Amino acid sequence: MPETPAARTRRPHRVVVLALDGVLPFELGITQRIFTRAKDPEGRSLYEVVTCSVREPGPVETDADFAVLIRNGPEALATADTVVVPASYEHGPVLDEGVLTDELAAAFAQVRPGTRMVSICTGSYVLAAAGYLDGRPATTHWASAEHFQRLFPKIKVDADVLYIDDGDVLTSAGVAAGIDLCLHLVRRDHGTAVANEVARRTVVPPHRDGGQAQYIHRPVPESQLATTTKARAWALARLHEPLQLRDLAAQEAMSVRTFTRRFREEAGVSPGQWLTQQRVERARHLLESSDLSMDQVARESGFGTAQSMRQHLQTALGVTPTAYRRTFHATNTHGGGA
Repeated sequence: MPETPAARTRRPHRVVVLALDGVLPFELGITQRIFTRAKDPEGRSLYEVVTCSVREPGPVETDADFAVLIRNGPEALATADTVVVPASYEHGPVLDEGVLTDELAAAFAQVRPGTRMVSICTGSYVLAAAGYLDGRPATTHWASAEHFQRLFPKIKVDADVLYIDDGDVLTSAGVAAGIDLCLHLVRRDHGTAVANEVARRTVVPPHRDGGQAQYIHRPVPESQLATTTKARAWALARLHEPLQLRDLAAQEAMSVRTFTRRFREEAGVSPGQWLTQQRVERARHLLESSDLSMDQVARESGFGTAQSMRQHLQTALGVTPTAYRRTFHATNTHGGGA
């Protein structure tokens, strides 16, 4: 008998990871690491992660010098609330021709309508071949983006971002961007307090915006070059104040032009975009964890007015501050979501 929606809400959200031959072990492990660390205030798991293959249970080859033993066959896909497809270097019709193998087609036929679909890196090829990305924005590893676009011309490929959230279908860039996407999903599902705790336990940055550049030309500055780290720390302590670009540049004793160029090279976004991202994160935290009025939250996060904050959160999150607080405030003020 099919599971009812009411029954589904009484159990953890089930994430089913599809492990294909040639899977990258690092990306296969991302979902386990991120989702299994997400707990409610009583310490109960918010997600259940199940790994499956397209065949009967058994070993699946990786791109390393070892195989992994997968205990579930493709029937697990029928139980998924979210399906995640990590990258695989196994060549075949998917990568060469943009079509599913018979095995993959049969496996995807078991996915229930309305299931959230997620790809990490070149796992996007599988979602594209299955038709999930037609007419949608999507990303993949920057080195594969041109080939991906040629193979799937109906997809709106953006090679310059870490991940794209298109509602029920999400795609990420390569390798570590999969961590960013999974943390984004936890944040979207359960708020910043839960996601930040997962990030803290995983020892990774709690938030990198999906629009941040995939490939930053100088992510680790040369030792003899000044960085913008001091300016960022200075700004984070003063988000509630009006901050001008010249003020940030002055912290590093740089001209505005040099600072702006160096900042983008290091952070992947402009100083203005970065400030807005940090203010949105501050507002989210305050909406979840405090009883401050909307005007107070707007002032504390640096937006000045409730109307300005509303516009920025609507753009960034697709919801109003009031709706965001209604969704996440009660849970995170009773134990924090650790």
